[in-house]
Amino acid sequence: MTTPAPLTGIRIVELAGIGPGPFAGMMLADHGAEVIRIDRPGKVGLRIDAMDPLLRSRRSVALDLKRPEAVAAVRRIVAEADGLIEGFRPGVTERLGLGPEALLRDNPRLVYGRMTGWGQTGPMAQEPGHDINYLALSGTLHALGRAGDKPTPPINLAADFGGGGMMLAFGMLAALLHARKTGQGQVVDAAMTEGSAVLAGMIWGFRAMGQWSDERGRNLLDTGAHFYDTYECADGRYVSLGAIEPQFYAEFRRVMALDEAKWDRQMDPRVWDDLKTDLTARFLTRTRDEWVAAFQGHEVCFAPVLGFDDARAHPHNVARGAFVEAGGVPQPAPAPRYSASVTVPPRMAGAREDRAVLADLGFDADEIAALGH
Repeated sequence: MTTPAPLTGIRIVELAGIGPGPFAGMMLADHGAEVIRIDRPGKVGLRIDAMDPLLRSRRSVALDLKRPEAVAAVRRIVAEADGLIEGFRPGVTERLGLGPEALLRDNPRLVYGRMTGWGQTGPMAQEPGHDINYLALSGTLHALGRAGDKPTPPINLAADFGGGGMMLAFGMLAALLHARKTGQGQVVDAAMTEGSAVLAGMIWGFRAMGQWSDERGRNLLDTGAHFYDTYECADGRYVSLGAIEPQFYAEFRRVMALDEAKWDRQMDPRVWDDLKTDLTARFLTRTRDEWVAAFQGHEVCFAPVLGFDDARAHPHNVARGAFVEAGGVPQPAPAPRYSASVTVPPRMAGAREDRAVLADLGFDADEIAALGH
């Protein structure tokens, strides 16, 4: 027997932003929260919104937060909500009359989620920035890249989303549990700089144990090792290899007939470059799919490097339902999944229903008209 999504009954108000804030809203909506997005009036690009998975599974209403009536309407909506998400620079919502002091006075159990790059305080709090900058200041970007090359950000996944939106969603859930137990709301100060530092916690541990060099591309997990890297194949496509443990490395050697004594020195960094050069040449002798066939059934920690379309079509992902299509847009399915509860099937942003949303929130026709709808 399945039960409703685990966050069913929780209402979150999201002040429209970009990147990590909407990602946190998506995560909460995917798992059952009612997320109401407050958009800017006259906002163009609804067609683009309908193609953005980060905006899925919630309704929106346009309100001009420069108007006192709109600010009062937001305060009224938030007074009945469990949480709020905002991603402005520190002080902006305070100047709008929607800061945490005012909203927590209206609703003492409110969880007020704040998403910024540098945090609410500190000498850089008011500085502009993007994922690459937050990742740089956290120390994490320095570790990303190949030997002899410059630091390379993993698109904007590590600060915006892993260290930002996901941390905000986690922090809000922790604070929501606290509010349920105590009736006490609070502010969640999620800074992408600090979140991306937390993602590198294991590497800080390796450094403390003397098992990680600050020189990029010379370590176990950063493409320094010959058994933990990607390799190009004869058709220009790639495979990934992660044969760290002895049993996996031994099986890898068997598949590739690596019988020479030099392959015994798996954990000797002094030979990694030479062994990688050898493997690079060997992998170029077959196509990617030929290597996939050769490794099939062998426990090696090996997988093809797939593009987005190939990932959607891979039998494992198909069997798991890892990707879905909603509104004609292919996208990742909600994750994680539960043994008893369901997640919310993605529903793409559609034509805005301002009047209907406001009516559902308890505004009468005159009040709705006063807000310009």
